[in-house]
Amino acid sequence: MAIFLGVDTGGTYTDAVILDEAANAVLGKAKALTSRHDLAVGIGEAVDAAIAAAGVGAADVALVSLSTTLATNALVEGQGARVALVFIGFDDADLGRSGLTEALKGDPVVKLPGGHTHAGNEVAALDLDLLELLIRELGDEVSGFAVASQFATRNPAHEIAARDLIRRVTGRPVTCSHELSANLNGPKRALTAVLNARLIGMIDRLVAACERHLVQVGIDAPLMVVRGDGALISAAMVRERPIETILSGPAASIVGARWLTGASDALVSDIGGTTTDVALLRGGLPEIDPQGARVGGFRTMVEAVAMRTTGLGGDSEVHLVTEGLKGGLRLGPRRLMPVSLLAVDHGPMVHAALDRWLSSDAVGEMDGRFVVPMTGQRGGLNARELAVLDRITKPMTMAAALTSRLEVAALERLVARGLVMMSGVTPSDAAHVLGRLDTWDGAAAEKALRLIAKRRTGAGERFATGPEIFAQGVVDQLTQQTVDCLLEAAFGEDDAFAAETPETLARHTLTKAGLARHKGVLEVDVKLGVPVIGLGASAPSYYGAVGDRLHCQTILPEHAGVANAIGAVAGQVSQRATGTVSSPAEGRYVAHLADGLQSFSSPEAALSVLEAALVADASSRARQAGAVDLRVTVDREVNEVEIEGRTMFIEARVTATASGRPRVAH
Repeated sequence: MAIFLGVDTGGTYTDAVILDEAANAVLGKAKALTSRHDLAVGIGEAVDAAIAAAGVGAADVALVSLSTTLATNALVEGQGARVALVFIGFDDADLGRSGLTEALKGDPVVKLPGGHTHAGNEVAALDLDLLELLIRELGDEVSGFAVASQFATRNPAHEIAARDLIRRVTGRPVTCSHELSANLNGPKRALTAVLNARLIGMIDRLVAACERHLVQVGIDAPLMVVRGDGALISAAMVRERPIETILSGPAASIVGARWLTGASDALVSDIGGTTTDVALLRGGLPEIDPQGARVGGFRTMVEAVAMRTTGLGGDSEVHLVTEGLKGGLRLGPRRLMPVSLLAVDHGPMVHAALDRWLSSDAVGEMDGRFVVPMTGQRGGLNARELAVLDRITKPMTMAAALTSRLEVAALERLVARGLVMMSGVTPSDAAHVLGRLDTWDGAAAEKALRLIAKRRTGAGERFATGPEIFAQGVVDQLTQQTVDCLLEAAFGEDDAFAAETPETLARHTLTKAGLARHKGVLEVDVKLGVPVIGLGASAPSYYGAVGDRLHCQTILPEHAGVANAIGAVAGQVSQRATGTVSSPAEGRYVAHLADGLQSFSSPEAALSVLEAALVADASSRARQAGAVDLRVTVDREVNEVEIEGRTMFIEARVTATASGRPRVAH
């Protein structure tokens, strides 16, 4: 009997499941609240409870695999540590491309001459003395560095030299863009490197927390982590490349959905605390996004499942739309701590504040809002931000944390940095009021919704006459936004609509009329052509209405609440290495290798040398990632043109893929 342990750490819950791999059976499962202050606490509670439920011993566990949505959530919510970008050979205009300026959010940029040409030749020498001076000036202002050099995928020499110097001088983690992608488009590679650098501390804490508990309970088994394309990598490798875990949780959920249902074609929709993730299962396999994972508005160069991730979950912020006379609701994208959850550990403070606010007929702008201190790196904060942060020593009302409206922006900055978390009304609170959940403090949820329902629309009317009516409005809005997510994914994956924008089609008048089965001079009917597999602990609360609205079958598997944890141990290890052969002049063919350029007189000679190097690289990385019984495949894409009857070689791209099953303890 091969016993596998799967763990999934989400924004709200950490799930654990024990699988009998040989029998394809779930032996035990458990959930625990994700403990942001110390991730090991939530992981430990879930793992210990799952092992107890399965009736197995810790020594029986042969493999542990971890999936997470923490990286995805951080990018969706715009959170992460402060980093510096070392930008070599680029100009100011390049910072405005691919969303790089937006992703930096004011973090420092060190610009230097250097970089290489398309052919891999040096444009200008890299001034390492100047680089050392500039990074020393940053002091402890940043937690890590991203390095991007022009055409580094054709020659990474300047990125490697900068990386080595920064590590020697600062001792902080450094991410090089060429290590994350072999594709051209320097600003997009730089964006991916910045996001990777920003996530390193978070993912390192997660892996360390998991390792710490495994040692504590006596589990001596390899620890793997799910990558964004559903493949597994070793914990050591993911510490260097945490960006590969964006969409880790969603990718695991697709693998888990297939394992749980056996479905071949379906839309898989996974609702968590922070996000809703939708992907197409076609022929039993997830679609891979050829353009790279898109999360939180950023298009990265990370290969991942073709997933639409939206800031919509059980803990999404409830916004009141006050424009116009009628008013309305909007959910997300930011995650809040539900008031009902905050009240579990801080009930007296929460209830006293809610009672005080409810005693007044008028509802203040900050009423119903609380702040909770978190841990993190304080470098780069200004005096006002530090003053607010020092004031938030324990959970308190938002108004108590601020001395004036001028500090609201400072608080928002602290929230974006992950140093403070907001608490307020969420769909989870609404579910408690409606009796769909009873996990936390339902009385606090009822008070919070009664308070927010008293706010006024543009016409001066209350948003709702009571907490139950407001709660139903929140659930209805979650249903509508979920329907929009699924329609966007369906239109995006249907080739017949490739020329149209999925977001526009999902909200088009004809689409809405079709869902409503309009009958008039025209009759319009729209429905999904594949079933929806609803995953996530709260899916049974919401997805029945979603299926009714879309006129499709809804599948809610028995273990839907731990599908990510199941998918975490159901995957394979896979590593790819990609390289290029270019032809800068007739009769000259250059293989762009990791250790430099090599010239050949024939394209086949260059391709053979490159292919051998890539096979060795992919195989080595697959073994480092924890694979055994390797299978290696090679793909060549040769770009040639015919000129006056002669075939001219332009460029070739070679990809070697090494795959295998994860190594297990014996």
